Amino acid sequence: MRYQYHTYKIKYYVNASHAMRWENGEGKQHNHTWEIVCEIHSKNDQMIVFNDIEKKLKEVCDTFEGKFLNKLPAFQYVNPTTENVAMWLFNLFTPRLEELNAELVRLEVGESPTRSYCKSSA
Repeated sequence: MRYQYHTYKIKYYVNASHAMRWENGEGKQHNHTWEIVCEIHSKNDQMIVFNDIEKKLKEVCDTFEGKFLNKLPAFQYVNPTTENVAMWLFNLFTPRLEELNAELVRLEVGESPTRSYCKSSA
């Protein structure tokens, strides 16, 4: 029997700053309004309440709202590039969404309207 999964797309915005690390030091700290776009599938034919998904995403995003990413433990030794921020968020969102019997299939993280990076599962 084939089941129908449901797809959800949720956008979230977080204000946080970062500074790029280069061979000869660290660049200037600067702010971004990070746009985070999640595409989520249910793992079965059951729908998921939007508020439940948003609560799980907010739990993660609230931890770095208004923060300097370079000071977070995850970026102590990792350059806080858009790509690395996306990978970090993907790894944080995934187990929380699994609690809802959902899978994060695509994550897009943008630091500006013209720059974003996408991470997909599998």
